[in-house]
Amino acid sequence: MLAKAALIIESFRPDGGSFRLSELSERTGLPKPTVHRLAADLVGLGWLERSGAEYRLGAKLFELGSLVPHRLDLRETALPFLQDLFEATHETVHLGVREGLEVVYLERIHGHEASWLPSRIGGSLPLTCTGVGKALLAFSGAELMEEVLSRPLPSLTPHSITDPARMRTALEKIRVSGLAYEEQEAALGMSCIAAPVFAGGTTVAALSVAVPRARFSPAQLAPAVRTAALGLSRVLRRGG
Repeated sequence: MLAKAALIIESFRPDGGSFRLSELSERTGLPKPTVHRLAADLVGLGWLERSGAEYRLGAKLFELGSLVPHRLDLRETALPFLQDLFEATHETVHLGVREGLEVVYLERIHGHEASWLPSRIGGSLPLTCTGVGKALLAFSGAELMEEVLSRPLPSLTPHSITDPARMRTALEKIRVSGLAYEEQEAALGMSCIAAPVFAGGTTVAALSVAVPRARFSPAQLAPAVRTAALGLSRVLRRGG
């Protein structure tokens, strides 16, 4: 029953939203009576919330997710550097970690008039479609890179790189420069610069600045991104 309950919870990924029982049954492949019974239990636990005939993820899941020790420590350590980066650029700032073949966003800071982006705290996107993801992938070892390139590359926009040879070249350039660039590959009209964050010689995260293409200036943004990533890496290295 626990596995079936997990299917219901995971059916809300990656697009979130609210679903009726019939939709949850379709997304999970479980009989409607089973979904009805488990959804009621999950509502009682606070893992789901019910509004009329629709269900959505509950606040209790966010509370539990925020308590994951290594992610909580990383997020709290990174926050001052993310805030500095936001103040320096006044653009949307991200912190992400790798989970399998996706980047999971631990933090996102933006202003009052932020442009639309598919990223959200706790949400995930393909590694190869995002600046943060490409920075993580480029510095996570040859084995992971080959695994990613051996699969069909996902596409979020017409500008997403789906050719393995092009992606390999892009990743090689990232390893040389220490910076990852993403141009309208996750959201139309948006560009991004990202840099990896290291601890003990291992890539543990990446941070980025996402900017509308009309004011995208790599020469101005890159030093700020690099400085934030180096500063965070230095603190993590001192902290072990």
